[in-house]
Amino acid sequence: MNWFTPRADPRATFKTPITVEDVLNSRMIAYSFRLLQCCLVTDGGGALILVAAERARDFPQGLLLAANRGPVYLLGTGESVETPMVSQMEDFTSSRAFRVAGAKAFAEAGITHNDVDHLMIYDAFAHLPIYGLEDLGFVPRGEAGAFIAERNTAPGGKLPLNTNGGGLSYMHSGMYGMYALQESVRQMRGTAPAQIPGAKISVCHGVGGMFAASGTIIMTNEGP
Repeated sequence: MNWFTPRADPRATFKTPITVEDVLNSRMIAYSFRLLQCCLVTDGGGALILVAAERARDFPQGLLLAANRGPVYLLGTGESVETPMVSQMEDFTSSRAFRVAGAKAFAEAGITHNDVDHLMIYDAFAHLPIYGLEDLGFVPRGEAGAFIAERNTAPGGKLPLNTNGGGLSYMHSGMYGMYALQESVRQMRGTAPAQIPGAKISVCHGVGGMFAASGTIIMTNEGP
């Protein structure tokens, strides 16, 4: 469920909050996924500028420091591939690629889960945030559903999730990972429509290859 539209992000495709009833009343696509549990099909594009931290400080005010916001820094990264096909996954309720990529990124960043203020999980389908919350280590196995239902991932919750509306409500042009990254950047720069006050660390997690591959990037707005 997306808690952030319609008021928060004017660019979201779905500007009316999606309810449980909406999902259950939408047509079946492939059991057990209904239409509103599948990502949107849209056109779109995006870009980010990546440079060394030393170079970022040299950029002119008008280009880099829009709205008087500074650059965003990468704390840690991780990537992994579990299998070439979803049918070969070790466990259909958990992604080994998620677990490996997330652990590598957190180790490189030198942070704990309690340090994270904001989370983006590529939601090509509705089950991926559940995988992400559990396999990245934010909640124990089997507890992600209740964690979301208790509004921990909603605005004002302990772990705001997919604050642009995600692939289920914002947009999905086939390479949604770019837009998840952009939302993490906006949150760290303080320019997101659904801005999380005081957010200093954002985790952005992507998936590809029929759930077989994943990557995790941890960002901060506090310079080295």
